[in-house]
Amino acid sequence: MIRHIVMWNVRGETPDEKAANVARLKRSFDSLRGRVPGLLHLEIGVDTSRADYACDVVLFSVFESQAALDAYAAHPEHLRVKQELGDMRIARYQVDYPAGD
Repeated sequence: MIRHIVMWNVRGETPDEKAANVARLKRSFDSLRGRVPGLLHLEIGVDTSRADYACDVVLFSVFESQAALDAYAAHPEHLRVKQELGDMRIARYQVDYPAGD
């Protein structure tokens, strides 16, 4: 199994605008559940710490294999989500690693 973790900061001129973008990102990724072969687990977390160095949102997902994660990158549903979100993400960080390491 491969763990795929992505963290983002999102655009927002006001706290309400940022919160709306975070909610939109969460809904978009939640829509992938059951639609991507090999995606075993998907969890979206929204930061509550409000620390100045914290990211706004984290995606924690588990894939059955590296091949499944590779296929996810080009899967039409994943590409749809990326298009829906456009440039609302202003920073992105990613870590992929084998489960158990």
